[in-house]
Amino acid sequence: MKLIKTQDAVGHVLCHDITQIIKGVTKDALFRKGHIVTEEDIPLLLSVGKEHLYVWENDESMMHENDAAMVLLDMCKNEYMSYGEIKEGKIELKSEIHGLLKVDRKALFTVNSFGQMMIATRHGNTVVNPGDKLAGMRIIPLVIEKEKMDKVRSFITSPILEIKPFVLKKAAVITTGSEVYKGRIQDTFTPVIQAKLAEFGCEMVYHAICDDDDKMVTEKINEALTQGVDIVLCTGGMSVDPDDRTPLAIKNTGANIISYGSPILPGAMFLLSYKGEVPIVGLPGCVMYAKRTVFDLVLCRLLAKDVVTYEELCDLGEGGLCLGCDICTYPNCGFGK
Repeated sequence: MKLIKTQDAVGHVLCHDITQIIKGVTKDALFRKGHIVTEEDIPLLLSVGKEHLYVWENDESMMHENDAAMVLLDMCKNEYMSYGEIKEGKIELKSEIHGLLKVDRKALFTVNSFGQMMIATRHGNTVVNPGDKLAGMRIIPLVIEKEKMDKVRSFITSPILEIKPFVLKKAAVITTGSEVYKGRIQDTFTPVIQAKLAEFGCEMVYHAICDDDDKMVTEKINEALTQGVDIVLCTGGMSVDPDDRTPLAIKNTGANIISYGSPILPGAMFLLSYKGEVPIVGLPGCVMYAKRTVFDLVLCRLLAKDVVTYEELCDLGEGGLCLGCDICTYPNCGFGK
């Protein structure tokens, strides 16, 4: 690659896209990489402020920005992803399915701290839909040493991005509370849970209403498990009142309690456990009335069979104040206003 005056560029091959920006009208390439400059092109090039141009000069030790962008793409691309054409040295990955996006943050940091290259992604552990942009990548200069691209590629042993499909499709809902069990009030909790499950193609196939009796709740959870459900959701009875027995009932199933309590508001009394591979979740009353809670942050991961650890739940505390999506303080939320 060499630098020459635009007036002297006739017959030379452009090393990069030449962008034209007209406010409110367009931002696109006026000329693409590889274009051979003609006499008629000179006024157009000058009109977009190009007094000098980089034109191609073969150098086997260097890699062009478009080729380098493809190297970065290969480090990210995984199943259920597609990409478009390279524009101005940048290429983007998009989702082909409705699923959960996972980002290897350590590998992403490795690339972005290497210098002269960048990959920008959506937040990990968020829901993506077909056509959603997942990442954009490019190198900063027009050309880069091939040796440098080979070196950074050697550090990335698996794709930086992954999309997990939502695979858990059968849910059990155990509604607790004497007020519902004895018909004093209508069950308004279960419809909320059904609607949230439906967003991910998951259906409630088992439902039981229980009194504030831990033995009854335990029995119904175990009954649901024998019917082959993928996930069990227990609503209510999660606080510290004497009649709140749901945490004890879940424990008595033999489930492994990951956490009783979360650093998220609304949702501090959330419980997560597993019996074998089946999640058993205790949902506090806030899930019934608040638009978004800790349950929404965790549900998408559970239905994608993405195991949630105690450490990850604790890590949700930074930015863990949900204000009903009017002012979202949690960067991984993904739900917006």
